[in-house]
Amino acid sequence: MSTGLLALLDDVAALVKVSAASLDDVPAQVAKTTGKVSGIVIDDTAVTPKYVVGLDPKRELSIIYKIAKRSLINKALLLGPAALLLGFFAPWIIQPLLMLGGAYLCFEGYEKVHSMFSKHPAAHEQQEEVKVITPEELEKARVTGAVRTDFILSAEIIAIAYATVAEDPLVTQIVVMLCVAVFITAAVYGFVGLIVKADDIGLHMAKNSKKPNIQKIGRGIVKWMPLFLKTLGYIGTAAMLWVGAEIIAHGIPVLHHGLQAIEHALAGVPIIAWLAKAVVCAIGGLILGAILEKIVVLVRRLIKPTAKV
Repeated sequence: MSTGLLALLDDVAALVKVSAASLDDVPAQVAKTTGKVSGIVIDDTAVTPKYVVGLDPKRELSIIYKIAKRSLINKALLLGPAALLLGFFAPWIIQPLLMLGGAYLCFEGYEKVHSMFSKHPAAHEQQEEVKVITPEELEKARVTGAVRTDFILSAEIIAIAYATVAEDPLVTQIVVMLCVAVFITAAVYGFVGLIVKADDIGLHMAKNSKKPNIQKIGRGIVKWMPLFLKTLGYIGTAAMLWVGAEIIAHGIPVLHHGLQAIEHALAGVPIIAWLAKAVVCAIGGLILGAILEKIVVLVRRLIKPTAKV
């Protein structure tokens, strides 16, 4: 009896040692994964502020907190476990799901570009579509839209994190993906909060500081923040097209090799290579988004008469 107990304790001790050894690699794996998803993190940071612009300034941080909380829940409790399960039972399905998410980003990005350049409909057409909503409903709609977009970007982040640690022990996989989820969510939404409250910070500096230089900086922040937020909105839309198309391209060998060819051709100037690849992906995403939008419109027209019957 005592011999069996000692053997069991030896096995537990060995398991603890293996787990501890694997956990020593966690910081390096987290750093490696964070580097790989840096582009998506930038995109997420650029996309999010546009969901807050135009709402009550007093509600901005609260709205960002709501989005951040949902984002962390999605990463830690939904996408992370889903990646582990799919990686074990059906690893082949991860890439198609990511490509579907990429197609959605292209579709949403195209709709935003189209709304920027399309003419306003006639007055009678506008009256037919007008719907008055309360500030609370608008806030809820903005949060829902932000969380939906963040879910796609988060899925790509978690998929990359899983691919980085796919060959590691299960404990390492779980800890790394959890650390990545917490760190990236805090970094993205902390910076987003700083961006949307920058004008308030600038106003405080301009009014309350006794130093002329600080006051000047504060006035400059207040003056340029609207333009900065508008520009950031354009960058966020372009990022949606770029990231969506790149996700799809990674799942299609011909397109993937084409992007690699661009990188190799411009390898001597890395920033130009990155920019060229981003522009090609953004244009491709815009074209794909336009095609998807036509398909969605056609499907809606086919379904709408049926709904009226």
